[in-house]
Amino acid sequence: MSDHNHEHGEDCGCGHDHEHEEFVLTLTDENGKDVEMVLVETFDVADKVYALLLERNNTDADGIILRMEEENEEMMLYNIEDEEEWRLVEAAYNELVSQQDEV
Repeated sequence: MSDHNHEHGEDCGCGHDHEHEEFVLTLTDENGKDVEMVLVETFDVADKVYALLLERNNTDADGIILRMEEENEEMMLYNIEDEEEWRLVEAAYNELVSQQDEV
């Protein structure tokens, strides 16, 4: 889980257009429970694409960042298990958040 520490809403000031339609997907957590997640942001790091997802019905929950890869014309999401990859992604995410906080 990432350290995404602000709530999104109409006037949250994060720079996102909250008038758009949500892209919702269902993930299964470590306990086997289905959780609806909203795709909030995508960003590139070292020629790979990453997705920031937030729980749709739990604004207090931390977000998660997953790697996106296209397979057979479908977008797949993967956990980031390599520590070096995670450090790069975390740094890019923190930079993205700091840029949005300046807006």
